[in-house]
Amino acid sequence: MKELKTSKGTMGSLELSATLSITAKAKAMKAAGDDVLSLCAGEPDFDTPDHIKNAAIEALKRGETKYTPESGRPDLKEACAEKLMKENNIPSSPAQIVVGPGAKFSIFTAIAALCGPGDEVILGSPYWVSYPEMIKASGAKPVIIPCRAEDNYELNPDQLSAAVNQNTKLLILNSPSNPTGAVYRKETLEKIANLAASRNFMILSDEIYEKLTYDPKFPHASIASFSQEIADLTITVNGFSKAYSMTGWRLGYLSAPKWLTDRICALQSNTTSNPTTFAQFGAIAALKGDQTCVETMRQAFSKRRDLIYGLMSAIPGVKCIRPQGAFYIFCDISSFGLNSWDFSGKLLSETKTAVIPGQPFGAEGHIRLSYACSDQTIQKSVERIRNFCSGLK
Repeated sequence: MKELKTSKGTMGSLELSATLSITAKAKAMKAAGDDVLSLCAGEPDFDTPDHIKNAAIEALKRGETKYTPESGRPDLKEACAEKLMKENNIPSSPAQIVVGPGAKFSIFTAIAALCGPGDEVILGSPYWVSYPEMIKASGAKPVIIPCRAEDNYELNPDQLSAAVNQNTKLLILNSPSNPTGAVYRKETLEKIANLAASRNFMILSDEIYEKLTYDPKFPHASIASFSQEIADLTITVNGFSKAYSMTGWRLGYLSAPKWLTDRICALQSNTTSNPTTFAQFGAIAALKGDQTCVETMRQAFSKRRDLIYGLMSAIPGVKCIRPQGAFYIFCDISSFGLNSWDFSGKLLSETKTAVIPGQPFGAEGHIRLSYACSDQTIQKSVERIRNFCSGLK
C-alpha cells in the first residue's frame, strides 16, 4: 500500500506539545523501573475536592448523560458569568459565556473563530507552548515579542506599540504565566488596554491560574475589568483545572462579546458539541461550593514556591525570578553552554530528573520546573540538578 502523508495545510503542520511528550517519556522511564523524579507536571498534585466529585456522581446517578446546548448548561453559564462579575469585576452575561472541553480548547476556538490567513497575533515570549501552534492552525501568523526577566517577563508597551500594524487582530496575555510564574502588574495592563482601544485590536486574556498567586504586591487583575470599552475588546479564558485540580475533567470557559461567542458556538457545535454533561454539574459545584479547598492548595503551593526558589537560586550559574503565581519556576541555565534540549536531555539520562526545556516556550537557554509535587521531590530533584550543574562547570 502506498504511504499516505498529511497535507501541508495548517493542521497537518502542528508540532506535538513538548510538555506532554517529555512528561510521557519520564513516565515511561519510571514505569520501566528507573528512579525518575519529575518536575514536569502541568497539573496540581491534589485530588479533586469531594463535593465536586460527588456532584458529578449524583448527576450520573440521575441519568444526566444526554446532550446539553453546545455552549454548556444554562445554569453553569450563569454561574460562570456571576463568578466573573463578582470576583473579577468583568461585565459578562450567560449569553457571552461558552463552556468548552478545557480552557485549551476554549483558547483554540476563540483564535480559530476570530483569526485567519493574513491576520497577525502578538504574544510575548516566554509563552505557553500551544499558543503559536493554535495561531498557525487558524492560518494567522504569530508575532513574537521577547520579554525580559528584569521586566518581570511583562510585555513592554513601547515594543507592543511598534509591533502593531493593520494586520494585527489579537494579542494574547497569560497572567499568572506558564512558564514563568509572573503576574502582570496593573499599571502594565492599563497601558496595554489603552493601546488595544486606540489601535483597535482584541485581547485574549488567559487567566487559568488566577487563583494561584502568592505575593500581595502582585495581585491578579483582569484586563476586561478596566472598562466596558476594554471588555468589548477582550476574550477572558478561565476554567477549573488548576484552581480545583480538575485537569482530567476537561472543562473550561470563556467570556467574550456576543458577536464572537456566536461564532465560537458555531465552531464548537460542529466539532466537540457540548462539554461532558455530568462533568458540568461538578463545575457548578466548584464555582458555588466551599472555596476552602482552593485556599488550602494555594497555601501549599506558596510554601513550595519559597522552597524551590530558595534552592534553585542558590545553584551557581542558575538565574531565576521569584514566581508570583501558577506553580512553575523558569530558570536561566545559559551559563552552562548547553542548549535547553541538551541540558534537559542530559539531566534526564544522567540523573533521572525530568524538566521541560525552554526552547518550546520561545526562551532558549532556560528550563521550566514545576513545583506541583511534594517537598521531598523538590528537595531531591534540586539536589540532583545542583550536582549535575557542578559537573558542567
